[in-house]
Parts: sequence; C-alpha cells; structure tokens
Amino acid sequence: MEEAQEASAHQEEQEQAGRQTEGVRQSYRQRYLVRALWTGCQWKALHRDWFGVSSSVVHERFQRWRRMGLFEKLMKRMVEYYAKECGGVGWRWQAMDSKHSAAPLGGEKTGKNPTDRGKRGAKMNLLVDGRGAPLSVILTGANRHDKVSAEGLIYSVMTKSPAHKEQHLCADKAYDSDDLRKFLVSAGYIAHIKVNPRRKDLVKGFEHPPNDESSSSERRVHPARRWMVERTISWLVKRRSLRTRWAKKAGNWLAFVQLACAHILLNLTVFG
Repeated sequence: MEEAQEASAHQEEQEQAGRQTEGVRQSYRQRYLVRALWTGCQWKALHRDWFGVSSSVVHERFQRWRRMGLFEKLMKRMVEYYAKECGGVGWRWQAMDSKHSAAPLGGEKTGKNPTDRGKRGAKMNLLVDGRGAPLSVILTGANRHDKVSAEGLIYSVMTKSPAHKEQHLCADKAYDSDDLRKFLVSAGYIAHIKVNPRRKDLVKGFEHPPNDESSSSERRVHPARRWMVERTISWLVKRRSLRTRWAKKAGNWLAFVQLACAHILLNLTVFG
C-alpha cells in the first residue's frame, strides 16, 4: 500500500515537472514574436534552431492568434492591469496623435502619403492617458486626415471611461475642426486643440471657437501635456516592424501594434 502511494506521488511529481518544462519550452518558443516585433525581420528569417519551430509554423500560429483576437484581448487585459496597479487610468488629461509609416508593399488601409511625395504609407492613430499609457489605437491610410479618424479613436478605447470625471484632451492643429470640437463636447471632453492658422474661416476673419467653455479672459493656462503621446509614439517606433509596414494585411500590422502597446503598458506598470 505504501509502495503504491509512493509510486503515485512520484508519478505526479514527474507529471508536474513535465508540465513546467513544457511551459518553459512554450514561453521560450513564443519569443519569436518579440524578435519579429523588435527586428522587423521576415518570417522565413526565423530559424528552427533558434526557437525549435519552423518559420511556417510561427506564421501559422501568428495568423491563428490574430483571428482569435488574442492581441486585442492582451492589450485590453494590460490596460486593466495597469489601471489596477497604478491607482486607475489617468483620465483627467489625455492626448492623441498619429504617426506615418512607409508601406512599400501597399495593402489594406494604405494610401498616398502627402508628406512623402505621394508614396504608399499607413498611419497609426494613438490615444494615451496622462502618464502616456496607450488606451486606444486604430490604423488608417496615410492620406486620411487626423480629424476624420479621431472619433473612431475615442470610440475604440479599451476600457470604459468615467462619465462624472473631468476629462481634458490635447491634440495638435491637425485636429482643428468645428465638427470634432462639437463631438468632444458631447463626449464630455474639454478640448485643448492647437489653432490651425491656415483654416479658411480664419483667413476670412470668422471667430474661432474657444478650446473650452470659458471666455478668453478667464481661460486658464495649463502646462504642456501633448508630449506624452509623442513620447509613447517614439517608444512604439523603436520596434522596427512598426517603423516600416511590410505587412500587406492591416490586421497583421495592427496585431504587432497592439502587442507593442501591451509591452509599453507592462513597462509603465512595473517601472513607472
């Protein structure tokens, strides 16, 4: 009886050790996504000797996880973890901006970049909180104006924002639009958008709408906070796969962007 119990306990220990070994092996193999994200290398450049699986298996797993929505769920989970560990999301001050990336191969959600001699390009649109944590990201073509994609960016925030708290939103002059200002007011935001001096109504002499409801004499001067989103964008483009878009499918590139945002959220949670 005792020998049978000892044999059973020994077998359970071996099974547990095998599961732990397999978990370590799987986590080691999944580093290929991190390597592809940081280096921007082709899938076929991932050798079997490095990770124990062939490049075709790596690509097939990536496509399966993307179709499952795993990367979007990962980013959403990291936003929740960031809010839990950091005392909540910094809803009071938010900022949004975009980043052009060249797309030599073209594909979905690309367009002629007006700032790069009409070459094919794509754009990352990003919304961050007061600490620079990414809350929402969408992809558009390089020829799509920022003010058009701003509403979709706010609608796609990963977690629900509190309606009773005061929220300020900072943006550059590319978002200077009367329709967008009205939308931000209806969404509960106080807009801080830089005035675009080339607007036609300003040239004709029409009065420009204020950034908030107070008069110009009572308007407060707030510290600069738009640099938060610019810093987060600089963190993103450190990863070479995001600096230039080589993926023809927009979903593949969005998956890499969401993976990078999840990594940034983890760094902000752990290191501040």
